[in-house]
Amino acid sequence: MHLEHLNLVVHHLDKTLDFYQAAFPHWHVRGQGTQNWYGTQRRWLHFGDDYQYLAFCDNGTGDNRALDTNNLGLSHFAYVTHSLDATTTRLAAAGYTPSKNGNNTLSRKNIYFTDPNGFEIEFVEYLSDIPSDRNDYE
Repeated sequence: MHLEHLNLVVHHLDKTLDFYQAAFPHWHVRGQGTQNWYGTQRRWLHFGDDYQYLAFCDNGTGDNRALDTNNLGLSHFAYVTHSLDATTTRLAAAGYTPSKNGNNTLSRKNIYFTDPNGFEIEFVEYLSDIPSDRNDYE
């Protein structure tokens, strides 16, 4: 079993896609269209590869949860990258800066970015193939 997709309601689809295209240059738009969702016309888009994707629907209203609180909601989601430096460089070239540094260890490096909608994404690079090293919680 694996996670196939996340479905995120966003403010602006094009700004959102810009961020994720910088993070995932090998992904593509799998499908897109429009729909009426409880009286609101919105665009939807699936961005990913053949096995996993992010589903976005625009015309979201309100604000995302404040990440510096204990309010209920999504804290962050994470992706493993083979090169944290390359991912960070691509995002910086697209105009995005890290929202906070990670807790780097001898076996992993990580960093956090906040997308244009306030969702926090962690990118992690593992420096070991040994699970007990990768999952060191101290």
